[in-house]
Amino acid sequence: MRTRRGLREFARAIPVATAFIVLLSAAAAAAPLSLILVHVNDWDQMAGTRGAGGAAKIATVVAEERARAEAEGGLAVVTFGGDMISPSVLSGIDKGAHMIDLANAIGFDVAVLGNHEFDFGPEVLQERLAESETIWLASNVRIAGGAFPGTEATTMLARDGYRIGFLGLVTTETPAISSPGPDVAFAPVVQTGATLAERLRAEGADIVVALTHQGLGADLELLRAVRAIDAVLGGHDHLLIAHHDGRHAVMKAGSQGRHVGVLTLTIDRIEGRGGAPKVVWTPSFRLRSTAATEGDAKLAAKVRDYQASLDETLDVVIGKTGVELSTRGFQHGSAETAFGNLLADAMRQATGADIALTNGGGIRGDTDYPPGTRLTRKMVLTEIPFGNKTVVLRLTGAQVREALENGVGRAENPSGRFPQVSGLAFTFDARRPGGERVTSVTVGGAPLEDGRSYTLATNEFLARGGDEYRVFRAGEVLVDSASGELMAGHLIDHIIAAGTVAPAIEGRITRED
Repeated sequence: MRTRRGLREFARAIPVATAFIVLLSAAAAAAPLSLILVHVNDWDQMAGTRGAGGAAKIATVVAEERARAEAEGGLAVVTFGGDMISPSVLSGIDKGAHMIDLANAIGFDVAVLGNHEFDFGPEVLQERLAESETIWLASNVRIAGGAFPGTEATTMLARDGYRIGFLGLVTTETPAISSPGPDVAFAPVVQTGATLAERLRAEGADIVVALTHQGLGADLELLRAVRAIDAVLGGHDHLLIAHHDGRHAVMKAGSQGRHVGVLTLTIDRIEGRGGAPKVVWTPSFRLRSTAATEGDAKLAAKVRDYQASLDETLDVVIGKTGVELSTRGFQHGSAETAFGNLLADAMRQATGADIALTNGGGIRGDTDYPPGTRLTRKMVLTEIPFGNKTVVLRLTGAQVREALENGVGRAENPSGRFPQVSGLAFTFDARRPGGERVTSVTVGGAPLEDGRSYTLATNEFLARGGDEYRVFRAGEVLVDSASGELMAGHLIDHIIAAGTVAPAIEGRITRED
């Protein structure tokens, strides 16, 4: 049996436009094939969360499904739907190297890049891909006119006379929500999907599977537009969904491996019109919860080793909270939060800026901290794991207002761009048209003046125009990312200085809708 690295090298050795993983058997070509697609997406926490997910439990399910496929004469292919190397506490230190190590041990066959693969820049991503034994697809990602190093546009496997083609599509919003750099381009998803699906069909694919990292709406748009794609295995929006409309199948497996999706396609070749052979398939879905799954012992030991090293470095008490702090769900993506206030205050205090603004999507811990909780460096890096530095800009009042309008531009639903602020207060109405939602702003208790200049502390991601804060690129840079300090360091210092923190919701952000 081939190792995953062996499969990857074998695929690249075949001199055709599409890489082939050829898995041959002696079965007759006319017999039906049971193709078992085992899918995980949006997995960046090695130990899982709330008793489910994580590397060890994912590995157990993968091994079980492979054994089942082998026993039944079928073929199991393990796929990943993007977002692996970031964000997590340890990824902030090793830039995702431990996740690639764990993924190699699990044995993913084919994966698509997610936006978070670009969080540490394109150079780091190339290093991680070189370490990976998985075939990574990035069909619509281009750099210097060619494929992103370490990725393929498509891949194909063959078994029992059938060929299954794979392509991988990454959300075109990646430049706004991650850090791919100016030289990496993302081609339109539908156009790329149509071109490559037809190419796979021309090369003999009986079934075409798109691995995608984008929202469900975009997935459905892709399937409506590209009839040559049979199934989508997706990610990005953390949905747990299995759907079949009679023509196409869609499956997403939530996040963190709390569930593993299993899509079985029973593929058969029948006689079609005029006696010509025709390939047909029927799907069945299982969304396997890993809550009661016993984790693979070897993977669990690997995770413990990584965790012990991390704990030794970071499990140092820096203070405590005198009030309940919560980062559960995505509350900081739609409203003022106590933790958001704490973080923005730390940034403003450390830099001496007039105001501070950071995006709610950068707060990731999903944890409750009861009053009296002893806070550690590890807790801080769990909450803000991206490794951003604090940048200071000089902006006009009109530009500050424009930034706030962007921040609440999608406030109908929780959004990563939603602002958490310090030094200012504002009111908005989400019922109003985009760009006209902010109804009042004060800075230091005085009305914002459009023509006056203000200093603003923000994170380097937003300063580059991330989350569509393009107005920040027009600001005068007073402290750039090369000179700035880590946001996490500012928050750690703030907690140490206070000893006990007690942030509260103060009416900095008021909704009128």
